[in-house]
Amino acid sequence: MKNLINILVVTFTLCCSSCADLDIASDGRVSLNDIFNRYERTSAYYSNCLGYMPQVGFTYENTNTPLASFCDEAHDANDNQDGPVSKWYKGYTTPEYNPLTASYMDPWSHYFEGIRRCNTFLLCINDPEMATYTFNEVEKNGWIAEVRVARAFYYLQLIKRYGGVPLIETPYETNHDFSTDKRASFEECADFIISECDKALATVESEGQSIGFRWQINDNERGKLTRAFACAVKSQTALYAASPLWNENGSSKYTWEKTTEITKEALDLCLQHGFELYSQAPDPAIAQNAYAYYFITRSDPSRSWDRETIYETTSWRSNVWKFAGTPITNGMEKAGAGPSQELVDSYEMIDGTQPILGYSDAEHLRPILNTASSYDPKNPYANRDPRFYASVYYNGTIRYLDQPNGDVVETYVGGNCGISDKVTDIRYTRTGYYMRKFNNFKSGIGQDADGLMRIFRLAELYLNFAEAAYQAVGPDGQVVSKVGAEALSARDAVNKIRVRAGIPALSSGMSKDSFEKRYRNERRVELAFEEHRFFDVRRWKILNETDDFVTGMKIVKEEDGTFTYNRIKLASRGTNADKYLLYPIKQTEVAKMLKHTGANWQNPGW
Repeated sequence: MKNLINILVVTFTLCCSSCADLDIASDGRVSLNDIFNRYERTSAYYSNCLGYMPQVGFTYENTNTPLASFCDEAHDANDNQDGPVSKWYKGYTTPEYNPLTASYMDPWSHYFEGIRRCNTFLLCINDPEMATYTFNEVEKNGWIAEVRVARAFYYLQLIKRYGGVPLIETPYETNHDFSTDKRASFEECADFIISECDKALATVESEGQSIGFRWQINDNERGKLTRAFACAVKSQTALYAASPLWNENGSSKYTWEKTTEITKEALDLCLQHGFELYSQAPDPAIAQNAYAYYFITRSDPSRSWDRETIYETTSWRSNVWKFAGTPITNGMEKAGAGPSQELVDSYEMIDGTQPILGYSDAEHLRPILNTASSYDPKNPYANRDPRFYASVYYNGTIRYLDQPNGDVVETYVGGNCGISDKVTDIRYTRTGYYMRKFNNFKSGIGQDADGLMRIFRLAELYLNFAEAAYQAVGPDGQVVSKVGAEALSARDAVNKIRVRAGIPALSSGMSKDSFEKRYRNERRVELAFEEHRFFDVRRWKILNETDDFVTGMKIVKEEDGTFTYNRIKLASRGTNADKYLLYPIKQTEVAKMLKHTGANWQNPGW
């Protein structure tokens, strides 16, 4: 500790929301001793440790574009405008320039900065010579638990993108030997993340109090990390560690059996503490169904009505109306992320049958129709999964729910929202569809009522468990709870999601392979546009199958008023090679560590 740099490099105003009565030195810097011997300063430093939580949404590269545009969920109308979307689609990504990270946020530096702050806090708050203020032990231990979980979450964000990274648990001292640094394996990072969450969850509970590490928080504590957040981090970490990208040969300790145990406990603990899927039916003049309403409303941290959300983006609304809007929306700027035909094909019929079973050609222009379903290729949007209507604007959609006889979305050629292949026309869809999820139809100039993205919600925990369980014990194998909750099978967990959505449950007796197809489809539909699909196709190692191109639907209105539906293939992107399984590490960082350690830290293919 004596060799630790004891002066913060940044001004204290970055760490504290108020600098009144802090006696800060004239150069704006303050020593760590001066922070941790004062309650206000320590509290501010703790808050700053949580300040690296991502604001997910339409945020990538200052183009107001969601991550969906960079995978097979959508194709962006900015595809031919000079900028990140175009460069991603044209395969211009290099270790020097990554369209996903170049100016919005570089995850490597952002999250390691957050980790550095967490390390400093944890070291200082536990040093009696440094932290001389007499803190309330419940509050102090709550801070420590939250900062541990924040650090674990930051590591999870890093390994999802880069694979194994250096595990730095304490601040570097002034004489740190950088030649000793090494990249930990993905498994070692997962061990650390889960261990940190377990240590936080072992903190004595303080339910009923307004301080400490709790399950229940108040509405004025938005952004505070809870025990449920720690459970969600554990669940996602274990699932990723067991997935083919990191456990292809079965040598990882994160077997599907172990992951089933971790994900089941995480789910059960949340269920036991009052979390449940949102199912309140809205007024049909406000939203089409509970799923639609959930995504246009803001969560309440006290969980008085929203008991599904575990953690939500704290400040940035999605602004779908503006950055992925329909041209008939006053004030919209661009069509943005147009849902792909592949995603639309994934939505089942209302009776639970799959309309499309695959494609008979490599370009996805000849779908294999399920003759056992009621799907009509001449009326393709009728009688679909309710989540389809909540997530996608298609030809014939009523634009304003409180005006059933008002504007209708016309995506046919020449319609008011017609598909366009003009490279300079960014206000019209390339795929024949517009994004609807998160979009409140009332949003427009003067009223931004669109929803905020959830970073963690209970539905994901159900799906994480289901994936591990079907791999470990099959679709119907019952998994007993170790914390006193009900036994569940993988199929049971998926059916919880389906019943909430309003479609029939999956039947018993499915083979593992058949269930896997239905499970992956269910995950794709339920979590659409929520920053899961981009990572799912990578951890499943199916990127080469999904991300070369997407298709759309070009509709022509005939003279008699009928429509002709023509599938179209959009330009190949070239982003489905194996090297795209992981982000490239910045070449400057690679060169620096090569100099210090003699090891090349760059990811394969870059």
